[in-house]
Amino acid sequence: MPPAPTYPAGAQPPPPGYTPTRRDLPVVRPGASVPTAAQEDPPTICLAPVPDGEPGSSDGPGPLFVVGDVHGYLDELRQALAAQGLIDAEGRWTAGNSRLWFLGDFTDRGPDGVGVIDLVMRLSAEAAAAGGYCKALMGNHELLILGAKRFGDTPINSSAGTASFHAAWLLNGGQRADMDRLQDHHLQWISRLDAMAQEEDHLLVHSDTTAYLDYGSSIEDVNEAVNEILQRGDAHECWDLFRKLTKRFAFRDEETGPKAARELLDAYGGQRHLVHGHSPIPYLLGEVGSEEGEDNGAAAVDGPHVYADGLAIAMDGGITMEGKMLVVRLPLDDTAPDPRADGR
Repeated sequence: MPPAPTYPAGAQPPPPGYTPTRRDLPVVRPGASVPTAAQEDPPTICLAPVPDGEPGSSDGPGPLFVVGDVHGYLDELRQALAAQGLIDAEGRWTAGNSRLWFLGDFTDRGPDGVGVIDLVMRLSAEAAAAGGYCKALMGNHELLILGAKRFGDTPINSSAGTASFHAAWLLNGGQRADMDRLQDHHLQWISRLDAMAQEEDHLLVHSDTTAYLDYGSSIEDVNEAVNEILQRGDAHECWDLFRKLTKRFAFRDEETGPKAARELLDAYGGQRHLVHGHSPIPYLLGEVGSEEGEDNGAAAVDGPHVYADGLAIAMDGGITMEGKMLVVRLPLDDTAPDPRADGR
């Protein structure tokens, strides 16, 4: 059994329903061998090669790219964006009218979260000038660092006792260098991020949870509700939002997962695919530990993971576990029929 988690001095264990990424997960080392074992989910798929030509070089809407959790790994992000032809060697936008979405979690755990935010903010301006766009969603770590900055050690009453944003931020990989470098324009940008978006037949969210349903029946309603909570600045209300968006694994169960994914898709427009980050793919697959705390080995991440009867696409490549920074073009090379076409 792994050792019991430790908490910063004065911090209380997190409340029920709050599921931070375990700090003692084994690392995922690129190229590591994977034990042969049957899996309920389909295997992680490989991407189709990008067609000849530069991204975003044609008329009309450009190609769509999505980025999984970054967590401060700026160098790895730049390499992954450059590999897709989205930026040049100096980190400047080169993708014309391409569309680029980040699924959230820019900070914590890694070495340069503020550097990541600065890059995304700059690319947003450069992409817009080139006729494309670069946009980002709110992750639970954006809520966490925002709360730690705004509320610090303000006591938060919960069913598990007294908590605070600052203690939770430290527990979940908060980097003091990021906190020291955060400025007002970073905080304003973070606080205005949307919680969800639609691109073609893809519903984009950060967390693999159905908790978004608590905040509205449309994408616009959810985004407005989240924005209003952050603008009101009530510590307890912000904590409740943060706690709900840390929930995970809503779509993983073989029987209930597809139903939960369909519920979310149908509620927000009936798109075919739900694209999320938040839960590292090896953790989602149970290959680097389980909810019972057992170590099932390590696995390299080659690409996004499609599961829940083909409805969900997981995009967190486990970069914090020495996995992979995922920047992928949608749609994937997925020729499977729509599982809802037969009326299921």
